[in-house]
Amino acid sequence: MLASASPARLRLLRDAGIDPKVIVSGVDESGVPSDDPHRMVTQLATLKATAVAGGLTVSGPIVVGCDSTLLFDGETLGKPGTAAAATERWRRMRGKTGELLTGHCVVDTDTGRTAADVGSTLVRFGEPTDDEIAAYVASGEPLDVAGAFTLDGRAAPFIDRIDGDPSNVIGMSLPVFRRLLRSIDIDIIELWR
Repeated sequence: MLASASPARLRLLRDAGIDPKVIVSGVDESGVPSDDPHRMVTQLATLKATAVAGGLTVSGPIVVGCDSTLLFDGETLGKPGTAAAATERWRRMRGKTGELLTGHCVVDTDTGRTAADVGSTLVRFGEPTDDEIAAYVASGEPLDVAGAFTLDGRAAPFIDRIDGDPSNVIGMSLPVFRRLLRSIDIDIIELWR
C-alpha cells in the first residue's frame, strides 16, 4: 500500500516491480513542527503510513508513507501552491544548491513492525532565464511538488547536478525503502509482482 497520492512515487514503485494499491492518508500536515526538517519529514511519513495501516480491515499489507521538503538557505520549502510563490522560489534557487529530504516510513500490518528514515540528496539548480521560469510555472508542474521542481519532468533541464539518490528527488528513495524493509525482515523481492 502506498499512503500517497503522488503519481511520481507510484511510478517509481511500479518501475521497481511493485504494484501497490494507493490509499491517501488524509493526514493534516499543518500541526507538525518544522524546526527540524529531518524530524518533520520523518514524522509526516510516519503519520501517513500509520494512518493508512490503522484504517485497514485486514492485516498483511506493507504500507509505505513518504513526505518531502527542500531545505534551502536554512528554510524548509514544501509545495509553493501559487504561481507567484513558485516564480519567486525559482528566482531564489537559480545557481544555488538545496537539499531534498524525503521521510520514509514502512509498516508491516501483519506484525505491527515499523521503520522510518530520511533520504537526502543535494540538488544544484541551473540558471533558467526569467522567460524559462515563467513558462515552467505556467505549465502548472511546480505548484504541487516539494521545492517547486521535479527531476523527472519539465524542470529536469534546469537541474545542473545532483549528489545522491535520484529516486529520492523524484519522491521516494528506493534504496532507503529497501533498507527499511530489510530492517523489519522483508526482502524487497517479496513485493515484486
